[in-house]
Amino acid sequence: MLDVLLNWYRRRFSDPNAVTLFWLLVGSFTVIYFYGGILAPVLAALVIAYLLEWFVQRLMHMGLGRRLASTLVVLLFIGLMLLIGFGILPTVFRQGMTLVKDVPNMLSHAADYLKKLPQMYPGLVDASLVDSISGLIQDRLLTGSGILVSFSFASLMNLAVVLVYMVLVPLLIFFMLKDKDSLLVMTKRFLPYNRQLVNQVWKEMNTQIANYIRGKVIHILIVSAVNFIVFAVMGINFALLLGISVGISVLIPYIGAVAVTIPVTVVALFQWGISPDFAYLMLAYAIVQTLDANLLTPLLFSETMNLHPIAIILAVLVFGGIWGFWGVFFAIPLATLVKAVVNSWPGSTRQDPMIGSY
Repeated sequence: MLDVLLNWYRRRFSDPNAVTLFWLLVGSFTVIYFYGGILAPVLAALVIAYLLEWFVQRLMHMGLGRRLASTLVVLLFIGLMLLIGFGILPTVFRQGMTLVKDVPNMLSHAADYLKKLPQMYPGLVDASLVDSISGLIQDRLLTGSGILVSFSFASLMNLAVVLVYMVLVPLLIFFMLKDKDSLLVMTKRFLPYNRQLVNQVWKEMNTQIANYIRGKVIHILIVSAVNFIVFAVMGINFALLLGISVGISVLIPYIGAVAVTIPVTVVALFQWGISPDFAYLMLAYAIVQTLDANLLTPLLFSETMNLHPIAIILAVLVFGGIWGFWGVFFAIPLATLVKAVVNSWPGSTRQDPMIGSY
């Protein structure tokens, strides 16, 4: 057994480039895992600057210098963030608080309806079972409402942290874009010379990750806007909150669409009951979801979604469990990184049966 392990180790780690890649991945994971909270502004600025570099390059191809192009891109980015922060988020927050306050009324209507079931179907529904289920649902949802309210007040207490981010992150983004070349040269000084495998992995995943993240941001914006328009036209309550929720749900493939359908259905059901308005809304919602799954998603991710569905779900569960929301957001890019490392590692095959093309 020991000989088998030694042979495996020699085969996998005999290449100095593989050792460099291994320790670089271990070091990066360790720093982010233990110091991610402290370095959060730097990491956020690094990711955003990585995405905005594409726009800087486009402006430089038009004849602008890097300093001017970086300044224009950062100013446009700040303007967009101010529009979202002061134009959209306050409305979403108000609708969220109103929804939390309406939960008791929804529970009351649901309890009244459940109590009528034994009378409507005396041979099928047991009254004691209905009472126990109604009480259990009411207790759980009221507990959840209290958690949401406490979370909202805790968010207000973190306003100072948000203000720091609003100043610090754009400043870091500007310097990362403006001084990109000098920062890369300085970073390479700290890397080992045996980094051919690192470069190979980076080249394999760079284009896919950049396209995926940009596509995912566009995907969220389009889905949020279209669903908000549909909800607003149909007249459902909390249209902006539900529209943005549907947009954010695309972060979790396969699972998000099912999860977000529940609040949409519940709000529509308590607003209209079983009626033509409810049926029309659900039909319009189903049409939008179908167009998203069969038209928009393949159009945006035809070249980047080359992972097996099982690998995507596992990536969402694993990285989401480690890093929460950001782990879910970057689950597919991180899975792409794992795929690139596996394919490039000495002694491995170029096609892995689990995370290869599907």
